[in-house]
Amino acid sequence: MDASGEGQLLVTGFEPFDGEAINPSWEVARALDGQLIGGWRVVAVRLPCVFGASRAALDAAITRLRPAGALAGVVALGLAGNRGAISVERVAVNLVDARIPDNAGAQPVDVPVVPGAPLALATRLPAKAIVARLQAAGLPAELSLSAGSFVCNEVMFGLLHRLRRRPGVPAGFVHLPPLPEQAARHGLGRAMPLADQVRGIALAIELLASGAAELRVAGGTLS
Repeated sequence: MDASGEGQLLVTGFEPFDGEAINPSWEVARALDGQLIGGWRVVAVRLPCVFGASRAALDAAITRLRPAGALAGVVALGLAGNRGAISVERVAVNLVDARIPDNAGAQPVDVPVVPGAPLALATRLPAKAIVARLQAAGLPAELSLSAGSFVCNEVMFGLLHRLRRRPGVPAGFVHLPPLPEQAARHGLGRAMPLADQVRGIALAIELLASGAAELRVAGGTLS
């Protein structure tokens, strides 16, 4: 706990990438920064969309919160431009295979996030429970079995690997849809207003803070 007796929830978002001027993941994190949700104080950190540097920034943020025992959990956010719902990721893979360069111009292909680590790591968020809560609130939400192989997946895998010796800390990754102005610019059919995205992540944090267990319901899909 921090000096006020509150746990602190780290919420991360990314800087814009791939020519965009805005990234909803950071806009959501920034909107929630400082809010008290379910007894947890939200601390927002912006990550660079750069391989390696993103994990270093995440590690530094976790280190800042750990000495006082204040780290209640971590929810990392990212943009998925081809999705129209809030997507709770279930699995991170130990693989980087970049379709496009990162913001530093790097485009690694077929390399591990953490050499020698397991092939995949599962989220510590109650993914099905979060999706059910958001859907009950009228928000488009879905489970996802792939965080991709770009910087978002690297951050998710790095986060779960970093916290592997702290099993009591919930942590995971959520992909967000493009904003309406982004979708209009690229001719995309699916988007979500920023206010709905902020409300959705706030509801997810509220559920986490309540200690809600994962739902034991079918969530598999055909692909």
